[in-house]
Amino acid sequence: MAGGPCGPLQTVLLAVLFAAVVVAAAEPEQAAPPAERSLVQPMTASNWTLVMEGEWMLKFYAPWCPSCQQTDAEWETFARNGEILQISVGKVDVIQEPGLSGRFFVTTLPAFFHAKDGIFRRYRGPGIFEDLQNYIVEKKWQSVEPLTGWKSPASLTMSGMAGLFSISGKIWHLHNYFTVTLGIPVWCSYVFFVVATLVFGLFMGLVLVVISECFHVPRPRHSSDCSEQNQTSEEAQRAEQLQDAEEEKDDSNEEENKDSLVDEEEEEKEDLGDEDEVEEEEEEDNLAAGVDEERSEANDQGPLREGSMAEEEVGPEKTEGDIPEQPSSADTQVAGDSLRQRKSQHADKGP
Repeated sequence: MAGGPCGPLQTVLLAVLFAAVVVAAAEPEQAAPPAERSLVQPMTASNWTLVMEGEWMLKFYAPWCPSCQQTDAEWETFARNGEILQISVGKVDVIQEPGLSGRFFVTTLPAFFHAKDGIFRRYRGPGIFEDLQNYIVEKKWQSVEPLTGWKSPASLTMSGMAGLFSISGKIWHLHNYFTVTLGIPVWCSYVFFVVATLVFGLFMGLVLVVISECFHVPRPRHSSDCSEQNQTSEEAQRAEQLQDAEEEKDDSNEEENKDSLVDEEEEEKEDLGDEDEVEEEEEEDNLAAGVDEERSEANDQGPLREGSMAEEEVGPEKTEGDIPEQPSSADTQVAGDSLRQRKSQHADKGP
């Protein structure tokens, strides 16, 4: 009996306690201050030209990047102090804006860039608020080499790079749509893209052929014939020139051979003439020696002739056969004639 009234009382007390707990749990949620509005301005392909004016700091990130997530709080603090530093702060999601990542040629995450009146520089320091603040206040960006020429995000080259990155991003989103949303196997998606690439390449090739045919001016036929004739005439002239050169070489060789033969004949004649002269000189020496001997003999026989004449006067008994014969000049005349004939023959032969 005593426990009966306690049962409902305990139930009421438990209900009140549960209600108090629920109210206590709900009060902190209601008392929580509203989230602060982020001062970091998201940049897209449509509004990125804002960074061409004034001073900006940009951060390229990806939602899945742990390093990017670690610098989010520091980047927000840096943005809240932007008004004091007189700088604008922005961020770019490379997943949603692949074209901007291609325009700035982002290869690592997170990536930071400083822009001052359209001149861009890469910030390679840590993403900590103090370092970022010192980079702006001390103007450390002046010592960094700017991205000029084709590397500038505003150049035509980087605009083409942005287009390529945008196409690749759309292809990636389409692949995710096929495989995740529609549940198509991955290999089917690859086959689709391969076929689409081939068809697109063939179509672009056809377009280029049509354009070339439209702007190509055909060469007249007579000009081609004239060019062929000119080529044939040039070839004929070259062949004639080669033949003339060969004939000249042959003629020069023949002349050289003739000259060599004439030189050899002259040398032989000179050798023969020298031999004849030597023989003639020897004969002349022999003849001169014979004449001298005859003269000496004649001189020796002179006193003998006188003695014989005296003997004839004294003794007439001696006969005429005992008197010696007088020397005649017939032999000397014959030798002289033969010598003159040889000299005349040698003169007729010539040198």
